[in-house]
Amino acid sequence: MIKPAELRKIALTFPHAIERPHFDWASFRVDKPKGKIFATLPPHHEFTNVFLTPEEQAMLVEAEPGMFFKVPNKWGDKGATSIRLAQVDALTLKSALTLSWRHAAPAKFHGDLDG
Repeated sequence: MIKPAELRKIALTFPHAIERPHFDWASFRVDKPKGKIFATLPPHHEFTNVFLTPEEQAMLVEAEPGMFFKVPNKWGDKGATSIRLAQVDALTLKSALTLSWRHAAPAKFHGDLDG
């Protein structure tokens, strides 16, 4: 089980990661150049959302349907994926956040993560 403080700690280890409000949710963003969101955390803290490709989403939902589920709206059709914090471990969460961060971050930042 991941607590909100642990999610924040993991999310903020990514290069150029910042936390900012997104309406009444917390969002984790790549600070530059456009502040793209790579994860969100709603006030109830039951899940976090990450932004994957539809193919990545399908793979994770099929592999771990108790842990991952498609966001039930048009964003979900585009790859927005929820992760149940009560079901996920830190390593799996970090892997999903890494995928999402790579989609949000400009390619020039990818080396900051890899090196």
